[in-house]
Amino acid sequence: MQRSANIILASVSPRRKQLLTEAGYEFTVVPPGIDESAFTFEGITVCEYAERLALAKAKAVADRFPNSLVIGADTVAESQGEIIGKAADAKDAERITRKLFSQPHKVITGVAIVRVSAGAEIVESDTTIVYPKRLTDEQIAEHIESGTWRDKAGAYAIQESGDEFIEKIDGSMTNVMGLPMELLELMLRRFI
Repeated sequence: MQRSANIILASVSPRRKQLLTEAGYEFTVVPPGIDESAFTFEGITVCEYAERLALAKAKAVADRFPNSLVIGADTVAESQGEIIGKAADAKDAERITRKLFSQPHKVITGVAIVRVSAGAEIVESDTTIVYPKRLTDEQIAEHIESGTWRDKAGAYAIQESGDEFIEKIDGSMTNVMGLPMELLELMLRRFI
């Protein structure tokens, strides 16, 4: 499969950039510049919420680059029906960490691919169940103090703390990292 087809990643996530690079894709990064707080999840599923945000990111960039294949993604965690995105501050990160690491939770990533010139737009999502280890108060305090929770859905990064925080996962590891590569490969085959 050809790995370069004028691809743009509509994300500033270093993890998404790393995953695409490791898979051998040539691409450029263009920040989508959308206000995620403007999106509500009232009356929709967690998957629909992640997909809407992913599509909004892809479209925001695709409108400026109509001939490019633009990939947008958004990752959220879900626990007991609550959609959990990025922590607002240290106090919120502690609340999220205590919630997510008390029981299994889901990580959902919406992925959108848009090419305006072809009138093409596909959106899908992937779900992984994460079975966490129970964290001590000391581990939680160290995690919050480290600041590694910043800019991460669910206030943690599995690639940085997986062995310490995670018992096992059911699903895609790259999904938990922010870009389900297995799903993305299938989606890209429709274009490349």
